[in-house]
Amino acid sequence: MPGTKQGRIHIGIGGWTFPPWRGPFYPKGLPHKGELAYAAQHLTGIEVNGTFYRLQTPDSFARWHDETPEGFVFALKGSRFVTNRRVLAEAGPSLEKFFASGLTALKSKLGPINWQLAATKQFDAADIDAFLSLLPKELDGLALRHAIEARDESFRHPEFVDIARRHGVAIVTAADSEYPLFTDLTAPFVYLRIMGTSDQHEAGYPSAALDQWAERARALAAGEGLDALGAPIAKASPKTPRDVFLFVISGTKERNPAAAVALISRF
Repeated sequence: MPGTKQGRIHIGIGGWTFPPWRGPFYPKGLPHKGELAYAAQHLTGIEVNGTFYRLQTPDSFARWHDETPEGFVFALKGSRFVTNRRVLAEAGPSLEKFFASGLTALKSKLGPINWQLAATKQFDAADIDAFLSLLPKELDGLALRHAIEARDESFRHPEFVDIARRHGVAIVTAADSEYPLFTDLTAPFVYLRIMGTSDQHEAGYPSAALDQWAERARALAAGEGLDALGAPIAKASPKTPRDVFLFVISGTKERNPAAAVALISRF
């Protein structure tokens, strides 16, 4: 969804294989192997959770690329063998394995990599700084974008924001959830995970809430901030257009595709 003097907005869900989506989202009788292609016709991005649990193969990444249209993106969850450790600065060998798994076969459809930290991981400035220093800026000639999802209150600290901004790494905004809410803009793109869908609404959220999220995405793409969700910890970087990646995650998962489709319809 391009716009004049603004970044691109990609909206989607987490994964594409979930049996309860067969019927409400996927047409009955659709072969399971056709689900990614179908999802990509109705969404503009998907966050891949499978890359968190196990290494994928170049063939898998190439197949995902070929089954989706131009402009579609895959955000990848970084490997748990990288993030589920006490000392992140020691993740070098695991990072090498992750980046050797063939993810550049996605080519232009490679979106941000979300390094989701364990909920028990507490803020250690030196360790976070060292970890972000390990993240490559490019791979096989393809520029890489990194985001970090902190899920402990100790990260609500100006130094965390400063470190992320210095490395050009986005801090994930995990909204409508039990996790700390960060609204600071620290990278040339924004990574949103909205996690409050409910079975009380056919589209997961009430219409007014969907309107508000669509308006926030527009504002972010145009270079505005996220003050509507709460004051940033540190001063936002200068106004500049940003690509926006918004994924409907968790909550009542059965409703997530409907919420994402409803958001896309507002553009």
